[in-house]
Amino acid sequence: MAPQPKQSFESHIVIFRGTMKKLKLAIFVKMALLIGLLTAGITTAQAQKKLLVVTATFGFRHSSIPTAEKILTQMGEKSGVFTVDFLRGGDKGTNDAEFKLKMTPEGLKQYDGVIFANTTGDLPIPNKEAFIAWIKSGKAFIGTHSASDTFHGFPEFIEMIGSEFLTHGAQVKVDCLNQDPKHPAAKDMPAVYSVLDEIYQMKNFHRNQVHGLLTLDKHPNAGTPGDYPIAWCKQVGFGKVFYTSLGHREDVWESASYQNHLLGGIKWALGLEPGDSVPQSTKETLTAEEVHEGFKPLFDGVDFNGWHLRHSDGPVSWSVQNGMLVNNIGKEHGTDLVTDSKFRDFTVRYEYMIPKGANSGFYLRGRYEIQIFDDFDKKEVVPTGNGAIYNTKAASEFVSRAPGQWQQVEATIKGNKISVTLNGVKIHDNIEVNKATGSELDTDLDQPGSIFLQGDHGSVAFRNVRIKTLN
Repeated sequence: MAPQPKQSFESHIVIFRGTMKKLKLAIFVKMALLIGLLTAGITTAQAQKKLLVVTATFGFRHSSIPTAEKILTQMGEKSGVFTVDFLRGGDKGTNDAEFKLKMTPEGLKQYDGVIFANTTGDLPIPNKEAFIAWIKSGKAFIGTHSASDTFHGFPEFIEMIGSEFLTHGAQVKVDCLNQDPKHPAAKDMPAVYSVLDEIYQMKNFHRNQVHGLLTLDKHPNAGTPGDYPIAWCKQVGFGKVFYTSLGHREDVWESASYQNHLLGGIKWALGLEPGDSVPQSTKETLTAEEVHEGFKPLFDGVDFNGWHLRHSDGPVSWSVQNGMLVNNIGKEHGTDLVTDSKFRDFTVRYEYMIPKGANSGFYLRGRYEIQIFDDFDKKEVVPTGNGAIYNTKAASEFVSRAPGQWQQVEATIKGNKISVTLNGVKIHDNIEVNKATGSELDTDLDQPGSIFLQGDHGSVAFRNVRIKTLN
C-alpha cells in the first residue's frame, strides 16, 4: 500500500472548523428542541387553568343557563386556555351540598378562578368573606348577566363585582359603545356593538372604580341621556374581575361576537392576556389645535365646577354622568344651569343629545337662545325649530339629526351678530339680533352675560362644551 500523504496544517484547520460548525449546529438544534419543549410546557400549563362555573340560582333562573354551560365548555376546549368544573346546585339550582364541597376555602384551592354564569340570589357559600379574600389573593372572577343580581345583602360582593342590578325593561336592541378597543374583552368588537338582549340598569355603580369596556349613553328603552354601563373590569387586591351584563338570551350566548367578548374577559382575568384595569378619566381634554386657538373648557367633564342653578331652590334635575352634563326631568319642570363666568364676544362649541320629543336650548350671554328641539320627523325649517335663533330666525336649512344622536354646534356672537354652524353646516351667518329671545337672564343686551342651558323643558345632555373669547 502506498504511503498516505501527510495532511498539511491548513487541512487540519479546515477539519477543525468543520467539526466546530457541526458541534454548533447540534447545540443549536438541542436548544431549539428545549425551547420548543418549554413553550409546549407553558401552553400546557395555560391549558390547565381550572375554572369553577357556578350556575346555581336562589332567585330567578334563566332559560339560557344550559346554553351558557355548553358554550363555556366548548370555549375552554377550543381555546385550550381553561377547563371547567360545574357547580349547578342540582336540578333546580338550589342544592347546598355542592357549595359545602366546592366553595369552602379548602375546596377553592383547586381553582384558578370562578365564573358566575347567570347566578341569582343568596348563594349558600359556606364562608362568603373567605370567598372574597380568595379572589383578592390573585384569583379570577368572571360574571355574566345576572351575576349582578346575586348577594344583594352582601356589600363586599357588590363592591367586588362593581355594581348591583336595579331593574330592566323589555328586551331591546341597543348600540353599545366600545370604551377600550385594546382590551382583550373588547378588541374584536366594533366601535359600536349592536345587540338585542335584556339590558340591565344598575345601582351602586361608580365610574371611578372600574375600567369601562362597553356602555350606553342613553336609557336602553326610553332613550333619555345618561350613563348605562354594560361591561367593565377592575382589579380587586391581586385578583381580577370581569363582568358583562349581556347574556340573558340563548342567541346572545351562541353568537361569535359575545363569545369573543367573554373569552377575552376570561383570558384577561386569568392573567393570560394584558389589558388595562385603571378607571378612565372623564376629564374634558382639548385638542392641540383648540389649545392653540385659545379655547378653554366650560364644563370639565367631572363635576359642576363653574356652574350653578339659575334658581337655587329649584328642582335639581342636572347630574354629571360619564363626562356628560345630563338633565333628566319627569312630570315636573327642571331648572336652568348657568355659568359663573360671563362673556361678551366669543365662539362656543358644544355637543348635545336629546330623546324623542324633547325641547331645550343653549343661551348665548344668557339672552339669545339657540333652539334645541326634536323636529326630525317633521323636517320643518321654522323659527322655533332645531338650530333656530328662537322666535327670531329659522335655520337656513334642515340639518337636524335623529333623537339619540349627538349633534355638534359652533356658535359665534360678536356685538349683536350671531353665526351658527350645526352638524357641519352653517345655518346662520352674521344674523343681527336686537332683542332677547325669551326666558333671558336679563335684557342688558350688549353687556357680558353667562352661558345657560335650559333645564325646565325637557331631557338633554351636553358634552365637550368649550369657549374662546374674542377681542
